[in-house]
Amino acid sequence: MADEQVILTPQGLKQLEEELEELKTVKRKELASRLKTAISYGDLKENSEYHSAKDDQAHMETRILTIERILKRAQVVEHSDTSKVNIGSVVTLNDIEFSEKIEYRIVGPAEADASENKISYESPLGVALMGKTVGDIVTVNAPVGQIQFELLAINTL
Repeated sequence: MADEQVILTPQGLKQLEEELEELKTVKRKELASRLKTAISYGDLKENSEYHSAKDDQAHMETRILTIERILKRAQVVEHSDTSKVNIGSVVTLNDIEFSEKIEYRIVGPAEADASENKISYESPLGVALMGKTVGDIVTVNAPVGQIQFELLAINTL
């Protein structure tokens, strides 16, 4: 499992590389400055600024290690075929019950972000969409019951 490849789109790879660079350069310097200032206040035992900065540093270093591990195992998938859904596809769906259109980008699990409508190909909707073509009806089992979507369009970025 530790050697398992991580599927990324070219955009996802670029985003992670930029985040890593930002964390290693800008954010590390900012935290070092915060720590230096907090230490200057004296008595570290009851120094909330110092403890806050140390916690932030631990979180940041964990994120750096996580990104580095992802990048070491990354397999970049480029997809230009718009005849069927694959990783990297941007799909336009119509929720049949509510006649509501929604657009999703199919990505690897490391890149998934519901707030940006990026869904993993391993998610229930992602699994249902993989390999489908325009006009297909896709049924997804959700906690509220079955949801049906019509696949209206497949594009790439």
